[in-house]
Amino acid sequence: MAVKSAVDKENNMNDDLIIAGKAYHSRLLVGTGKYKDFTETRAAIDASGAQIVTVAIRRTNIGQTAGEPSLLEYLPPEEFTYLPNTAGCYSADDAVRTLRLARELLDGHKLVKLEVLGDPKTLYPNVIETIAAAKTLVKDGFDVMVYTSDDPIIAKQLEDIGCCAVMPLASLIGSGMGILNPWNLQIIIENATIPVLVDAGIGSAADAAVAMELGCQGVLMNTAIAGAQNPILMASAMRKAVQAGRESFLAGRMAKKLYSAAPSSPTTGLIS
Repeated sequence: MAVKSAVDKENNMNDDLIIAGKAYHSRLLVGTGKYKDFTETRAAIDASGAQIVTVAIRRTNIGQTAGEPSLLEYLPPEEFTYLPNTAGCYSADDAVRTLRLARELLDGHKLVKLEVLGDPKTLYPNVIETIAAAKTLVKDGFDVMVYTSDDPIIAKQLEDIGCCAVMPLASLIGSGMGILNPWNLQIIIENATIPVLVDAGIGSAADAAVAMELGCQGVLMNTAIAGAQNPILMASAMRKAVQAGRESFLAGRMAKKLYSAAPSSPTTGLIS
């Protein structure tokens, strides 16, 4: 067991996720909303192994509401990297204002998740407002991880602006539909020089594994875990799926062959 643990540790050290110059062993990023209480939130995060946790500044108390329970008490910033997000923002101005507030509440914290939504029904990203907000935030010194559509051209533009990671949707936020357009994701991954993480639409461990096998650097999810019948168990499943998908990608799958008729067992030295 000691040898296996040493090998696992070495592999993790050699395959860290690098975001804004910082290394993370876990490639699973988890949201903190939709749980029944902060106790369940903490239990799910622990089971997921996530080191980066997202928090909706407009919906979660991290000190802006005195006298109410704060997420900071359950997920101390000394233990986790916070990723404040702009959930609920429909304009560049609102998004920028929200993240500047987050920076004040978290003592100058720079790593943020930008999302500017197009409409309240689909929560599809408004890429025009997203680009405008990204330009302002990057110029203002933020490290911006950005939620966007699966349009390869928009993804590249956001990288060129200076975002530290692009996070195209797999399908609509909270839909659990999985990856609907793997081809666009592959184009984005192939053209990117910054991390590409799937954000939104993951519904099962299988979806997470597929995202990693495509070559994504990581997966961000919330509803897939918080909305499960057993969130803690689902968090554990997602942890394993992301790890397995990453290892499968690194290993390189066998080529698909139609009617290859290649036996998997030896063909020599048979008893006759």
